Amino acid sequence: MINRLTDSLEFHTQALSLRAERQRLIASNIANADTPGFQARDFDFAAALRAASGNNAVGDGIAQDVMRGDGPGASANASPVLRYAVPSQTNLDNNSVDMDRERSAFVDNSVKYESTLRFINGSVRTTLDAMKSYHQA
Repeated sequence: MINRLTDSLEFHTQALSLRAERQRLIASNIANADTPGFQARDFDFAAALRAASGNNAVGDGIAQDVMRGDGPGASANASPVLRYAVPSQTNLDNNSVDMDRERSAFVDNSVKYESTLRFINGSVRTTLDAMKSYHQA
């Protein structure tokens, strides 16, 4: 019984951790936008969440046309496979940070991080409301 109560919360906890890690990577990319030779990094969030939750059989991921891998596939642990960003245009200093793409990814990830927090909050409130006993007088 307790497993059913914690499964949803565990999923959202893993998603929140991965969102925080992705936010850190995107912020690092933005901070290094002017660093010569810096290669922007990111990971396929959907694939990382499947790996973290133990559901690797579903789909191939959504960012394969934007990212190229640097390792052998995702493992079952919580650390995602980092990939290098494919630059949309060449740059004289070999920096692959595309600020438009990074800003867009940062805002998108921020909104999804906030929505994950709201899901967790809603799940906890629902569980607490279910545990309350209402007495009619």
